[in-house]
Amino acid sequence: MTLLKQELLGKRVRFEKPELLAPAGSLEKLKFAVHYGADAVYIGGQQYGLRSNADNFTFEEMREGVEFAEKYGAKVFVATNIYAHNEDLSGLEDYLRGIQDAGVHAIIVADPIIIETCKRAAPKLEIHLSTQQSTMNRQAVQFWKEEGIDRVVLAREATMEEIVEIKTHVDMEIEVFVHGAMCSSYSGRCVLSNHFTDRDSNRGGCSQSCRWKYDLFTTEEEQNGPQIGIKEIPLFQAGDNPFSMSSKDLCMIEYVPELIRAGVDSFKIEGRMKSVHYVATVVNAYRQAIDAYFADPEHYEMKPEWLYEIQKAANRPINTGFFYDRPGHEDHIFEPEDKAAPYDFVGVVMEYDEAAQTALIQQRNHFKPGQEVEFFGPKGTFFRQAVCELQDEEGKALDAARHPLQLIRMKVEQPVRPFDMMRKKMRNS
Repeated sequence: MTLLKQELLGKRVRFEKPELLAPAGSLEKLKFAVHYGADAVYIGGQQYGLRSNADNFTFEEMREGVEFAEKYGAKVFVATNIYAHNEDLSGLEDYLRGIQDAGVHAIIVADPIIIETCKRAAPKLEIHLSTQQSTMNRQAVQFWKEEGIDRVVLAREATMEEIVEIKTHVDMEIEVFVHGAMCSSYSGRCVLSNHFTDRDSNRGGCSQSCRWKYDLFTTEEEQNGPQIGIKEIPLFQAGDNPFSMSSKDLCMIEYVPELIRAGVDSFKIEGRMKSVHYVATVVNAYRQAIDAYFADPEHYEMKPEWLYEIQKAANRPINTGFFYDRPGHEDHIFEPEDKAAPYDFVGVVMEYDEAAQTALIQQRNHFKPGQEVEFFGPKGTFFRQAVCELQDEEGKALDAARHPLQLIRMKVEQPVRPFDMMRKKMRNS
């Protein structure tokens, strides 16, 4: 994509919208991401990705995901971004050919041997350089361009100023994380998990050791008769909060115009392990913000409800990462976290009967008559109502929706569409 060289109120603008790139840890999440406005999704296969605990895709599922995405003009990328050891390379060529044959558009890569193997074995695939390569300067971006890379995913430590300089000097697609969890380690290159759990973070096994709670101790020598032992002395008092290295989540919804004017080609949302509700809610908010800016950039206004919607999904406290300032102690979570998501995702609309004004809903969490719920969806659906009488598929009255994935019919006060969601406010919020 190219930046339009003209001025609007003293700011650069562009004709083309940036890509909105969403995580998809499963085929269901892929479909929701696309329905809620993603231009592309990134997934993991059975090998070579950094999320081995996600519901990763078989080749057949990749093919189905690609076919679904293409119906809506969206693309599918596959993360193959491990740092490979010798034993990881057996079967790599066949694996990359399988991805290519499934119709995938691009792979996301960190290791040079996977890059070179892809060029040879699966040349139809675009190659996107992973954030794991920690690329933060224009000379490095130029280097990777000359190596035949199609897109660079910048390090999460890159600042807005650095992004502008890169886009000013190098004609290369740039992808930037705009939302989601931030790793406490440099560009995700962590070995805590390796030491604590024997699970290699850089080969897909991260146990998120930085999110754990820790007690702190010092030691001193202690004389016990003729023996000298080591005595542990706690550096905390009873009732103190456990120590954590957990960083706040990144959220750039309030700075969409700045990202666009900087020339970012792809807005990436983190979270292949997150829920369907999280993916749909976050994608929906960024989709609305991007579209609103391009509809009228001169009069664009950030709507507070977009941020409020994001906060209804499961996420930690938020900040702007490294974009404007170097994060300090205030950008980490040392206290017990307030519940950042005061809503429970309780159902998905499967069908709508216009004549009867009823919806067939697939249950995802407990709800019952009398509770207030919200409906929301990608086509502007948003309203609140009280849950009315519930019936199962045979028309039998129910006192509650308590069975996972049960299909339930209920009256709705406004029209809804398949893939619209229903949520309720948590009791203690």
